[in-house]
Amino acid sequence: MPLLELQGPANGLPPIPAPLPVASDAAARKFGILPMPKLEWNEQVARETAHLYERIKTVVPAVEWPVFAPYVKAINDLKRERNAVILAHNYQTPEIYNCVADFVGDSLQLAREATKVKADVIVQGGVHFMAETSKVLNPEKTVLIPDMRAGCSLAQAITAADVRLLRERFPGVPVVVYVNTSADVKAESDICCTSSNALQVVESLGTDKVIFLPDQYLAKYVASQTKVKIIAWTGACEVHERFTGDELRMYRDSDPNLQIIAHPECPPDVIAEADFTGSTAHMIDWVRNKRPKRVVMVTECSMADNVQAELPDVEFVRPCNLCPHMKRITLPKILESLVYMKEEVVIDPVIAEKARRSVERMINLKN
Repeated sequence: MPLLELQGPANGLPPIPAPLPVASDAAARKFGILPMPKLEWNEQVARETAHLYERIKTVVPAVEWPVFAPYVKAINDLKRERNAVILAHNYQTPEIYNCVADFVGDSLQLAREATKVKADVIVQGGVHFMAETSKVLNPEKTVLIPDMRAGCSLAQAITAADVRLLRERFPGVPVVVYVNTSADVKAESDICCTSSNALQVVESLGTDKVIFLPDQYLAKYVASQTKVKIIAWTGACEVHERFTGDELRMYRDSDPNLQIIAHPECPPDVIAEADFTGSTAHMIDWVRNKRPKRVVMVTECSMADNVQAELPDVEFVRPCNLCPHMKRITLPKILESLVYMKEEVVIDPVIAEKARRSVERMINLKN
């Protein structure tokens, strides 16, 4: 039986509202504003983007490409002019993930790539905490997020003040925070983790007890894999917590040979039904290696599109839960971000320095 103690507003700690992110117009002053490119579908655009459409033709109908292609061309041209790169999470839509992104991956992969980029500007194709992580790791670079409202239910579930209260309640217990948190929360932690390395991070601390924040389901999954006692928080991903074990059993009943793979942010009854549980990167690798005939990928819906674009021979059964925050990032907003240099992510330097130690400690863990 996993050792786990759940904390949160329902367990004696009052809820503290999370602060809203703040944008800056400094990037626009520094780099200037460019004219908005013409967005026309013509023979030149068709010719210059044809190789990109080849990547997504199995998941994006041909009738939609004349809408996407002018944006794709304009964004790729502007990236060169701005010396910019786009980091895109696995949950971004195929036209972003496959056609304008320079680096793709899960939170851990993007955190690592953020330390390597040579560009002046990073555009985050993802949610706000990811853009903050890129800024924390690249304090001298300009980091933009195309929509400042692209948040995360997990990041909004806990504040730095909550972490300080937990430290008072459990003195001396190290604090592990999921990357799906604000820079303020990371600054109050000892080390960060992702779903890829959560178990490794917990066991690297060499203690019999850790505070693990804020995802209660990831905490329960880690607790089931270790003897370390986990003190968890009541946060949850609004996408993954909607999946149910009953739903998956229904799929399995319709096809006993169906493979089910799930993200560890899912509730325990979902994970119990899965043939494999892992981070988005591990799920993608599993499909690449196993090449199942039919598979249910129990995570944000767009990831199945991105994997199917690469592996058209695999049939994906889609219990389609979309992340409303990820879907705020679109081609038009990415283009506006590069034209007008908005929205710039800013972090207090003192907070950023503390958060950087937590993130770098995770990145530097030996495999």
